Amino acid sequence: MENQKEHFRHILIFYFHKGKNASQAHKKLCAVYGDEALKERQCQNWFAKFRSGDFSLKDEKRSGCPVEVDDALIKAIINSDCHSTTREIAEKLHVSHTCIENHLKQLGYVQKLDTWVPHELKESQLTQRISSCDLLKKRNENDPFLKRLITGDEKWVVYNNIKQKRSWSRPGEPTQTTSKADIHQKKVLLSVWWDYKGIVYFELLPPNRTINSDVYIEQLMKLNNAVEEKRPKLTNRKGVVFHHDNARPHTSLVTRQKLMELGWDVLPHPPYSPDLAPSDYFLFRSLQNSLNGKNFNNDDDVKSYLIQFFANKNQKFFERGIMMLPERWQEVIDQNGQYITE
Repeated sequence: MENQKEHFRHILIFYFHKGKNASQAHKKLCAVYGDEALKERQCQNWFAKFRSGDFSLKDEKRSGCPVEVDDALIKAIINSDCHSTTREIAEKLHVSHTCIENHLKQLGYVQKLDTWVPHELKESQLTQRISSCDLLKKRNENDPFLKRLITGDEKWVVYNNIKQKRSWSRPGEPTQTTSKADIHQKKVLLSVWWDYKGIVYFELLPPNRTINSDVYIEQLMKLNNAVEEKRPKLTNRKGVVFHHDNARPHTSLVTRQKLMELGWDVLPHPPYSPDLAPSDYFLFRSLQNSLNGKNFNNDDDVKSYLIQFFANKNQKFFERGIMMLPERWQEVIDQNGQYITE
């Protein structure tokens, strides 16, 4: 296959030097080798390369999608950070983002609330979502716990937030587009925990650190201190009802042991369910809307902005996000476990 590719490229160089254009070369190639020899677009790309003075016949390191990309690697990246963008995954695997988009489509992944989830949930996953929602709904009806609930999650905040605009155009007219964010631009990871009254604790992860079990346990200890200071009634009475998703650092053995030590009542959260996580379906959506078009120079700028953003939200805002849960549980039950349409 590689030898044939290189042979085709030798032919393209020959026609390039003969003064032919990409379309003419493509027709001559297909006349001899068949319509599937090379796409016309591929011929155009190679001719553009030749015109720039580059006559090497090897693929660029990231000129496109190799014959095979390990799907297991793509899944591993998503499992470790389900908020990864296609460009970030492409950068890690040294392929084009278009290649990753195609593989994610083949694997059946779509984005819900900026989180990669399976497009079609398996029967077992649908059943698990129904079961969890039914359990939580009945529990809250028998012993209301939402005012004891503390929920948390992580979100990347980029330094330069391009404001995305949707434009409409007539057939044949080009659509207006905004430039895409640079894949290499700086960003910082926000970890935040909140309840129906407001923010309990948040922090920005220092550069070059990632969320693992050790880091998450450190964060839980800081959160516990904040709960004792800001929500003393929770620690003195029935205690904290804690909610987080099932990302690996959240569900490791050492994390579960620490949560048991803290005495927190951890709610079940079904896999692939950002539509049932208040941070994803409520807080982060509001935050991202406010970030559109904002630019920051450093982490301190981001932190100052977040302090102001959270301070400007009154208790009714946070209460609304938490108190939507029973309605969403019921919606999942009514829809036989399917995702809530946002």
